[in-house]
Amino acid sequence: MLYFARWKIILILAISVFGLVLTAPNFVSKDGLSNLPQALQRQLVLGLDLQGGSHLLLAVDTEAVIEERLEALRGDVRASLREARIGYRNLEIAGRTVTVRIREAENVDAAREALSDLAEPISGSLLLGGMGGQLTEVEIDEGAASQIVLSLTEEGIRQRISSAVEQSIEIVRRRIDELGTTEPSIQRQGADRILVQVPGLDDPARLKALIGQTAKLTFRLVDLSMPAQQAIQTRPPAESELLYSIDDPPVPYLVETRIMVAGEDLVDAQPGFDQRTNEPIVTFRFNASGARRFGNVTQQNVGRPFAIILDEEVISAPVIREPILGGSGQISGNFTVESANDLAILLRAGALPAPLTILEERTVGPGLGADSIAAGETAAIIGSIAVVVFMVLAYGLFGVFANISLIINVSLVFGLLTLLQATLTLPGIAGIILTIGMAVDANVLIFERIREEIRAGKSVISSVDSGYRLALGTILDANITTLIAAVILFNLGSGPVRGFAITLAFGIVCSVFTAFTLNRFIVATWIKWRRPTQLPI
Repeated sequence: MLYFARWKIILILAISVFGLVLTAPNFVSKDGLSNLPQALQRQLVLGLDLQGGSHLLLAVDTEAVIEERLEALRGDVRASLREARIGYRNLEIAGRTVTVRIREAENVDAAREALSDLAEPISGSLLLGGMGGQLTEVEIDEGAASQIVLSLTEEGIRQRISSAVEQSIEIVRRRIDELGTTEPSIQRQGADRILVQVPGLDDPARLKALIGQTAKLTFRLVDLSMPAQQAIQTRPPAESELLYSIDDPPVPYLVETRIMVAGEDLVDAQPGFDQRTNEPIVTFRFNASGARRFGNVTQQNVGRPFAIILDEEVISAPVIREPILGGSGQISGNFTVESANDLAILLRAGALPAPLTILEERTVGPGLGADSIAAGETAAIIGSIAVVVFMVLAYGLFGVFANISLIINVSLVFGLLTLLQATLTLPGIAGIILTIGMAVDANVLIFERIREEIRAGKSVISSVDSGYRLALGTILDANITTLIAAVILFNLGSGPVRGFAITLAFGIVCSVFTAFTLNRFIVATWIKWRRPTQLPI
């Protein structure tokens, strides 16, 4: 147990130095960090409770999800009946159903057959927790007097809501990542809620505006059949609606309800400046199908205003001067540099499937974070000093060896956290402190075993060898059971609980290495060097 091959010695020393080198940049100021090599320009990522930031609890508007699905279903019914050349009337939404009355009673069966595709089961492999199977989203029934009723099923509604929440999480993540923040935490809570925590963000109002905006972009033609003021006083034409601009005061526009090009066809959006006026603008680029539609619309409507609408507000309505065939264009308005950048972020990230409502908002100030760091540092320093003093008093020189291993152990934990850019939270600091105690516990087990062997009359080398060999099983049992608990905490927990589990797991692995491998190497090296007849333990 006390013999180490050359490659083992090199590996032990390399791992120890590796931990110290990775931990060192955390003691360098932000300014001094740039002077280090690129590979070492990493520091610990502090969580929300340590550096402050924004905490938002959002709710997905489930009613909007259902309404949008019903509107789509009504459109599908209209298209299917028209394709089958079946006359109908009173196509409307009632509750969570779409009802339609067939003009000729003898066409009811044909209409039901034409609509049967809408009730086809869909694959549930990704929607039912990865269990596979089929999911029926729409059921078709016959009502009174040649009426057909299409109803959304409960499982279909649950699937739509679940899909909307997952899609919202991904879009929120993309929007926050575009802000350049470090390690945001975005998690699902319950059926329709999303928890967002962004450490270090000092502008929570901007975060709310960025997350809360649906960002549904559409391009529609302005209706020139009557002035907007006349439409306000009377009523808009059947295929048009009144929308207002983002200006102050808002300007009314009469726009057609038909969407010529949708924001889903955008592939890129970037902030920029108009070369003529030097005003902030947003340039955009469509995919192939969007570019084709955009080119056709501008080619056929030269001289007409083309409204660019974001969340039912007109950003601008420029007149089409000439066909735009390149698939790209620009959005101009009363933008600041920041608002142009935010709009580009929204367009790149995509539209939310449903509006988000802010249920809870908390802003953790950096002062509270500083207090948390100070409290954690104080606890760590006091605990470490107490452990170091105890080990020296209890085990003498071997206690000093254990303390050296302990320093390497902590540096390895911090080094791994720095390397992986894992977020360190206050519970994470608690996990590190617990790790220190567990590392010492492993050393205590080994040293007490050595003492027992000495009392049994064995030689120095035999006592040390037996002590490490006999304590190994106990150390592994204790650490493996704790590691299992850490893995369970990580998989079932969220936020700070996961932070605690990560540091605890790292600490367990590093403790076994430092207590059984590094400490054993130090003791073996000392014995070979001093060749003692008695152990100072």
